[in-house]
Amino acid sequence: MVLLSPSINGIRKLLSICERYSKLHGLKYNIKKTELLVFRVGKGPEKVLPVYLYETPVRVVASFKYLGHVLTDRLTDDEDMERERRALAIRCNMLAKCSKDVKITLFRAFCQCFYTCPLWVKFTKRTFGVLRVQYNDAFRILMRHPRFCSAKGMFAEERVPDFFAIMRSRAASFWTRLQNSSNTILKRVADDFDNVFIKHWSLMHRRGNGKV
Repeated sequence: MVLLSPSINGIRKLLSICERYSKLHGLKYNIKKTELLVFRVGKGPEKVLPVYLYETPVRVVASFKYLGHVLTDRLTDDEDMERERRALAIRCNMLAKCSKDVKITLFRAFCQCFYTCPLWVKFTKRTFGVLRVQYNDAFRILMRHPRFCSAKGMFAEERVPDFFAIMRSRAASFWTRLQNSSNTILKRVADDFDNVFIKHWSLMHRRGNGKV
């Protein structure tokens, strides 16, 4: 469960409601697994006031994982991209002993998902480049291509989408789902061409295969 509030006082009120609800229904929240993340703006806030659950202060963290996506107090995506890079390396290592056709099929199924990649809008060039190189090298090793072979030629030869094509495809698919959603908030996001997500997705298609 996630509670969101623009103020500490609001979080305190929400937690008090949760406490009363759990007591009424004979439940109890695990205080050890309860965490507080404050999304910071600039250098503030300098001090985070304590929030209590069952009279115990909730632990304040700089990042946590929610539904597989790593959230940070600065709303940057570098940690989540690093998580995806490590997961990609593990998946590709599991395919090393398969036949070529099986490798390509499983690579398409398990190594091109890039979970939550449409939400990556705030990251460093280095993090993006490392993930791209990991994707290229993983497929190069699986297909036993020379180390310095052309990435474009390698993917074209095997008829597999390259890294940039995957990013564009995921962004377009996610944008379409938002536009077709019955949720008014999601539709508002999809129709607002001034928000950072739409700007980033549009830039991805205009830029083509250019490095960030």
